[in-house]
Amino acid sequence: MSNTGNVVYLDGEFLPKGEARVSVDDRGFLFADGVYEVTPAYRGHFFREHRHVARLQRGLAALRIDWDPAGLGAIHQELLERNGIAGEEMSIVYLQVTRGAAPRSHAFPEPAVRPTVYAYARAFRRPSPERWEEGYTAITTPDLRWARCDLKTVALLPCVMAQQAAVDAGAQDALLVRDGMALEGAHNNLFVVFGDTVVTHPASNQILHGITREVVLEEARGLGLPVEERAIPVEQLQCASEVFFTGTTTEVRPTVRIDGKPVGSGKVGPIARRLQEAFLARVQAETGVDALAGVS
Repeated sequence: MSNTGNVVYLDGEFLPKGEARVSVDDRGFLFADGVYEVTPAYRGHFFREHRHVARLQRGLAALRIDWDPAGLGAIHQELLERNGIAGEEMSIVYLQVTRGAAPRSHAFPEPAVRPTVYAYARAFRRPSPERWEEGYTAITTPDLRWARCDLKTVALLPCVMAQQAAVDAGAQDALLVRDGMALEGAHNNLFVVFGDTVVTHPASNQILHGITREVVLEEARGLGLPVEERAIPVEQLQCASEVFFTGTTTEVRPTVRIDGKPVGSGKVGPIARRLQEAFLARVQAETGVDALAGVS
């Protein structure tokens, strides 16, 4: 019998989720003082795990949280095994590291306290090919996040509010706009196609440096597609032939309507389709798993 989601990792222990306890003085709870990472696995094989760990290390260093992720791969794998999901078509492991528990004060605790490390694993159901072919919708919404969007911190309230605005509008994605520029989604990166040119915002402090974004750029260049990393004025979206979002659970997700208006033909475009196929081929090449097998 599957124990899906019942076993978590907390501060060096694997234990039933109902027994996990975090202090009310934890700075993640009080200040959103922490970072997180989400790593995908296809039938138990992690994809680009080293890149997710590298991004985590960068965030830890920037926030000056002293925690060494050595051995994280073994923790990831054991969570899949203990929850009975190593054979699932796709699953994710969520990891969160906060500065730890200390009396509430804005400055870092002195002396430093032990970071709180929490992780869980769950199966993830990818959309069927038929659903993917329908395409998805998005709304534009102001970007209210802080100035270090390149760090994957747990301070996600602006993204929560943006995504809820999308839900309220009956859309699947929120496209964040700042100073007239379309930056990225509330939980994924943005790509816009003009003709056959694939455009995405540069990997600056204004966006998260997505691992899937990285792969899609590699594959686009490998296919010989013109690629530009530049700012995208929001008004240029009306001239786009295609728009799609990328992310760990998003993979390549085509957007066919923004703010109620069709993107290009209003149907999934050929570039998004080619890049989704190329992405899944890359997953298979690096994990040995056919990511399309068993899609329901």
